[in-house]
Amino acid sequence: MAVTYKKLFHLLIDRGISPSELTEQAGFSANILTRLRRDQYVSLDSIEKICLALNCKVDDILEFVQDEKSY
Repeated sequence: MAVTYKKLFHLLIDRGISPSELTEQAGFSANILTRLRRDQYVSLDSIEKICLALNCKVDDILEFVQDEKSY
């Protein structure tokens, strides 16, 4: 299983928040933002900061998808 953060970026667009504004509001580094864009591993601590900053739940910003390697 892989994780995708497409829901997060759609949520940001819907709320009119730029990714750099999220970085500032949630208090994480630009490196985390890059990892989110690439659908790479992000710590649960960072996910929690994002959810608190956006006042949302985990399933509002990420979803699990079947990765190609599992086939």
